[in-house]
Amino acid sequence: MESATMRATTTGRARRRPKTFGEGRICGSDICETRLSRYNRNEYCFQHAPARFPRMRGEFTEEYLANSS
Repeated sequence: MESATMRATTTGRARRRPKTFGEGRICGSDICETRLSRYNRNEYCFQHAPARFPRMRGEFTEEYLANSS
């Protein structure tokens, strides 16, 4: 008689541990006392971090070029 069960293996461990950036760090802003996560690589909390803008790809439209000058 043939068995109708399936065999499986465990998923195992992750290959590497997540990077940590130190414990007990505080936001770099003078007015903020927010404790940063050990996994947050930034010097500032989200509220005080400098704005970053993604790289935009593509071409400018003629309408944009006409309005920008």
